Amino acid sequence: MLDPLLIVELGVLGLCTGFLAGLLGIGGGMLMVPFLTYILGARQVAPDLAVKMAIATSMATIVFTSVSSVRAHHKRGAVRWDIVQRLAPGIVIGGFAASLGVFALLKGSSLAIFFALFVSFSATQMFLDKKPAPTRQMPGTAGQLAAGGVIGFLSGLVGAGGGFVSVPFMTWCNVAIHNAVATSAALGFPIALANVVGYAVGGQSVQNLPPASLGYIWLPGLAVIAVCSVLTAPLGAKAAHKLPVKQLKRVFASLLFCLAAYMLYKGVTSP
Repeated sequence: MLDPLLIVELGVLGLCTGFLAGLLGIGGGMLMVPFLTYILGARQVAPDLAVKMAIATSMATIVFTSVSSVRAHHKRGAVRWDIVQRLAPGIVIGGFAASLGVFALLKGSSLAIFFALFVSFSATQMFLDKKPAPTRQMPGTAGQLAAGGVIGFLSGLVGAGGGFVSVPFMTWCNVAIHNAVATSAALGFPIALANVVGYAVGGQSVQNLPPASLGYIWLPGLAVIAVCSVLTAPLGAKAAHKLPVKQLKRVFASLLFCLAAYMLYKGVTSP
C-alpha cells in the first residue's frame, strides 16, 4: 500500500508532466527523471539503481502521455505524419539498442551526467533561437531513418520522449515549431514502447529492486503518474497552439537548464 503523501507527490508530478508533454512535445521525461530519482532515493533505493529506475519509469509513462497528447495535436492538424513514418523505424531500432544493451552496462551516475550534458546542449540550441538556412529541408528516407536511430538511442539512455532531440532537429530543418512539437509528441509512442520492452527485459536479473517492479520499471509510480498525466496532456497541447514561437522555445530551454543542473549534481556526487 502506497503512503498517501507519496501518492500526492506522484499525482502532482503526473499532472505537471502531462501538461508539459502536450505543451512542449517532450513526453514529460525531462521533468520526471530528476523528481523520480529523488523520490526513489528517499525510499532507500540505492543511488545508482534509483537513476536507472527513474529513467525507465519515466519512459513507461510516456506510452500513455503521448497518446493523450498526440490526439489533441492531431485534431488541430499539426502532426506531420509523413515525418513520423520515416523516423519511427529508426527510433525503434535505436531504442532497443539503448535499453536492451548499453543501459544495463552504464553506471547510474554516468547516465545522470550524460543526461545533464546532453540536455544542456539541446537547451542552449533552443534558447539561442538560431535560424536555420532557409533552403534546408528534412533529409530523405535514409537520412530520417538514421536520425530516428539517434533519437531513439539517446532517448533510451535518458528516459525522455525524444523531444529534446527531435524538436531542435525538425526546427533546424525548417519545420515550424508548432508542427515540430506536435510531431515530437507522436514520436513519443514508438520511442517509449521500444525502450520499455528493453527496460523490462534487461532489468529482470537486477538485485534489490523495490516491491512491484517490472525490471527497471517501478509500477506504482507508473500507475499514479500515467493516470494523472493523461488528464493534463490535452490542456498542454491546447496551450501550445496559443503561445508565440520564441516564447515556446524559451520555456522549453529554461526548463531543461534547471533539470540538467540537478542531474549533473546527482551524477557528480553519487558514489
